[in-house]
Amino acid sequence: MRPIDIARKLKLSTSALRNYEAHGLVPPVERSASGYRKYTEEHVAYFTCIQAMSPGFGMEETAQVMRLIQDRHLQAALWRVNEAQANLQRDKQLAERNLAMLEDGGAGKYEEAGNSEWMTIGEVAAMTSLPSSTIRHWEKVGLIATSRDEKNGYRLFNRSQIRKIMLLRTLRPAVYSLSVVELKEAIANMNEEDVREARNIALETLRYLDQMNRVQMRGVFYFYQLCKVVQLVEE
Repeated sequence: MRPIDIARKLKLSTSALRNYEAHGLVPPVERSASGYRKYTEEHVAYFTCIQAMSPGFGMEETAQVMRLIQDRHLQAALWRVNEAQANLQRDKQLAERNLAMLEDGGAGKYEEAGNSEWMTIGEVAAMTSLPSSTIRHWEKVGLIATSRDEKNGYRLFNRSQIRKIMLLRTLRPAVYSLSVVELKEAIANMNEEDVREARNIALETLRYLDQMNRVQMRGVFYFYQLCKVVQLVEE
């Protein structure tokens, strides 16, 4: 098949096809005597799978899966896909806990631990299972603001600041998209004392994760179709 025909079918550019090829995401392509690429139905299945999987799994993860399929490591590829889906389920559960916390008047694990006023970055990192470096990075790029201990200059976090961190944590592993950028900007700009606004953002995050679940399902369908084409699974 001609590159232009595949590009039109998938609504991609021919340069995108060449880029996937150059990075080893599809099997080697034969050339005609005149030097033109000769794509096969197998290549079409790879390109279609890449286009379907990348929005839900990310290009890096999709690329790894494509290379595993080329090496015929089906089980390794399946487990990578399964892990990404398990991570999405974990994020959904975290988002639901955030929403429950906000609907319960802001109560959370930090209050249960007796730290309802101020916590250090180490305490917040331990409570949220986030590296301290991630929290410092969010501060550096303006997603969160911190207070400082007047005596020693250490970062301190109150209930409102922790609320932002909990919302951001839900989106930390998310595939980059305009929706994720908009949600992070909404978290960064929200009034720290406005629980209703935080609740609305938590609801939007849950809706985003629901959408990602559907996008991943579509990606898995085309992943299975690719495995059939390359005869790694039976019809």
